Amino acid sequence: MPIHCTICERIKLIQQHQNPYFVRELTTGYVVLADSQYFEGYTLFLAKSHVTELHHLAAHDQLLFLEEMSLVQEACAQAFHADKMNIELLGNGDAHVHWHLFPRHTGDTAQPGPIWWTPLETIYGDDVQQDQLRLTRLKRTLNTALDSVLQRRQVEHHTVQHLTLPATDTD
Repeated sequence: MPIHCTICERIKLIQQHQNPYFVRELTTGYVVLADSQYFEGYTLFLAKSHVTELHHLAAHDQLLFLEEMSLVQEACAQAFHADKMNIELLGNGDAHVHWHLFPRHTGDTAQPGPIWWTPLETIYGDDVQQDQLRLTRLKRTLNTALDSVLQRRQVEHHTVQHLTLPATDTD
């Protein structure tokens, strides 16, 4: 872990069973609700490996991480009845590969566009941890949708998990 990585610190809390936003562990990452739920269902998928860029993951891990993110965003869309999903891999603030998954609904912002057009003090003005009942409900809802998506897509997911890239002949 680098000297200071917020994502690694959050993962450490998950491993110590102390992260209240933790939803589920998958093979390549952790599903957590975001600290702010202004956009209800705003979910993060944190890579288990500390890498700063997607292309720094081994090819097999990269494919599986992308597949699992796709499953998480599908579950998020299902759980929170999204009209559209916004999916971002940024990393300028926290240089550890992680996805932002925003369930979007028609009219959820003053003008159509990215969530970042909403003032940050509005987006981060609430704290879901202060409302333990809401946090529990959101986690349960997302977990149920994850169960459904993982069961329905089990064969496809199994195929990606066991995908082996052809060996290259370097002789």
